[in-house]
Amino acid sequence: MSTILVIDDDELVSRTLQRTLKHYGYQVMSAHSGTEGLQLARRHRPDLFILDIMMPGLNGYEVCRQIRGDPLLRELPVLFLTAKAKDEDKIEGFRAGADDYLSKPFNMEELELRVKAILRRVLPKPSEPEASTQVVVGNVVLDCRTFKVKTPADTVLLTNVQFDLLYHLMSNADQVFNSQQLLQDVWDYPRDTGSPELVRAHIKNLREKIEPVPSRPIYIRTIQGHGYTFSSASTYE
Repeated sequence: MSTILVIDDDELVSRTLQRTLKHYGYQVMSAHSGTEGLQLARRHRPDLFILDIMMPGLNGYEVCRQIRGDPLLRELPVLFLTAKAKDEDKIEGFRAGADDYLSKPFNMEELELRVKAILRRVLPKPSEPEASTQVVVGNVVLDCRTFKVKTPADTVLLTNVQFDLLYHLMSNADQVFNSQQLLQDVWDYPRDTGSPELVRAHIKNLREKIEPVPSRPIYIRTIQGHGYTFSSASTYE
């Protein structure tokens, strides 16, 4: 049974889509913001995204671009379902990486036909291997199915927030993120809100789980005055 992730901040539309798609035999998950949807997708990799464009925080175009840049999600199909119906909106949607585009208001039968057609094209054939569900940087392996991270020293289970934070850092290895960026990207906080102490606390907890010597981290490094990075050059010293 295929799983569809609906990302739409309109709860009425989201409930309608869930009810209809379940009637057609699909499993359905839903999220009401772009960041929530991306985190849910990394934890429970869907077969298809149905994505609105006009949402607070990350809009649908930005979410689609992040999907296409994400090593775990980049091969998954995206169907835009949106009230933005102009030709230039559709062009921008396809440039962002969408597989299909359907305008609101829409016909439920047409939606189901579009979904069927997309899944028929993209679902693996019996002989095809499944897409990777791991993120590997150096000698660290993050398993996105089990929420476990493996280092040469140990394999440990992460909490949801620890997984989201480590996934973000490892997927963007060697990029530096300050606390405010991480509060937006991982916690979905609005710009200029939230406390850097929250980030520091979770970075500390992650280091205690994965670093050989947490007080001298080799994986999650602090770049003084700039923020945090996951180093692709990490080695035991």
